[in-house]
Amino acid sequence: MTVVEESNIDRATRSEWIGLWVLALALAMIVLDGTIVGVSLPVIIQDLDLSLTEAQWVNSLYSVVFAALLLTFGRLGDRFGRRKLMIAGVAVFMLGSVMAALSGAGGLLIASRALQGVGGALVLPSTLSTVNATFRGKDRAAAFGVWGAVMSGAAALGPLLGGFLTRVADWPWIFWVNIPLGVGVIAAAIFFVKETRGGHEAGGFDVLGPVYSALGFGALVFGLIEGTSLGWWKPRAEFGLGPWAWPADAALSPVPLAIAFGIIIIALFVWRESRRTGSNLSAMLDTSLFRIQTFSWGNITAGLVAVGEFALVFILPLHLTTSLGLNVLGAGLVLAAMAGGAFMAGALARHLAARFGSPNVVVLGLVLELVGLLGTALMVTMSAPAWLLAIVLLPYGLGLGLASAQLTSVVLHDVPVSQSGSGSAVQSTVRQVGSALGSAVGGTALAIALRGNFRAADPSTFADAAGVAIWAAAGVLTLGLAASLMVRHAAKR
Repeated sequence: MTVVEESNIDRATRSEWIGLWVLALALAMIVLDGTIVGVSLPVIIQDLDLSLTEAQWVNSLYSVVFAALLLTFGRLGDRFGRRKLMIAGVAVFMLGSVMAALSGAGGLLIASRALQGVGGALVLPSTLSTVNATFRGKDRAAAFGVWGAVMSGAAALGPLLGGFLTRVADWPWIFWVNIPLGVGVIAAAIFFVKETRGGHEAGGFDVLGPVYSALGFGALVFGLIEGTSLGWWKPRAEFGLGPWAWPADAALSPVPLAIAFGIIIIALFVWRESRRTGSNLSAMLDTSLFRIQTFSWGNITAGLVAVGEFALVFILPLHLTTSLGLNVLGAGLVLAAMAGGAFMAGALARHLAARFGSPNVVVLGLVLELVGLLGTALMVTMSAPAWLLAIVLLPYGLGLGLASAQLTSVVLHDVPVSQSGSGSAVQSTVRQVGSALGSAVGGTALAIALRGNFRAADPSTFADAAGVAIWAAAGVLTLGLAASLMVRHAAKR
């Protein structure tokens, strides 16, 4: 297969449009897996006897591993070929799915989710960079419209599909479904997806960058998730890691140390990448991109939106099954209101952007998301019926579709073509870090409101706690709305 250089790509051919839908299917598969587990968690918790902390890890470790490796694999795809890495990623993802489906204990399921995260990190930057390298002009706007609609729609569709499969079969089928999808993606990619690579690489290879990234983000998310079980300051339980143990009678819990360590390592990572970029050495994180205001504020917006979205996706299924007594299919049907809204808005976003501008569409989308989230918090606290909850979720889904469909285009709009691979990887990383933090923040707020009494909470108490957690998610989304206003301001300059 002939390698296509990014500077020589003309108008898209019919084969390239088919290739776009192959890439979209690969994207849908990995995005679905970020949310499909949430609605099935109550059944998985009962079947495998998971604690709330283990449930958080099942939900968030996928995103943690995903985020830690995205920049590295984005660079490798630029160097060795994006289609190659995408196919390898789908294969790894399928292996993780088989392991997850066969899991009989929480530990194996959590490890399987980590392997799926490796596969997802191989797939996402490869597909996004391929779209960015293949399409130009009007074709580019249409391609990113498809991309955004698939990303937002698949994320919202995950809970419905998870509820359906768990109800009519059993929860392992939320993982088995990836096998035929993966086989189809690999076969179609061989015929319809062209191999692309990036331009000239700076000198050297950033060996330590992936280590700092993984350690920093991993430690930060670990602290947020484990705080309620290990203690935020004083130890509540012993923590063991292989032969090493942190005693329950220690003066300080490992949680604040993990959070502090994560923040320090992330700061060191950014400083080191900035030095390498300034010295014209290969860097995982091209810090020069953050001088572009639309890129900087757009990524802040994307991260905060992901925190709010994945906090909601973690909390709401537990509320629907625990507080309202719905089965997993019923919970999935309620959450389908989000999916419906996201798909409808994703299809309209490109036309609205052509008339009002992408930054304005992003702001409109976040306003609708915030309205939906505030309404959801009120309905949950009042233990409102499921049908009423579905109604208030509709504007949230509409907003999600509008914002997600145009945010990628806004973030990459002012990025030079020669740096598009780096920009795509950074944006994808920010989204995945936000996803992991969203599960952590949602679960932590829920656990704090329940005072650690997860299993013994009655429906009314659980509803009150879920409401508090969703109010916290709304606070994060408010910050995202403020950041989107800065994006709009920067775009007008």
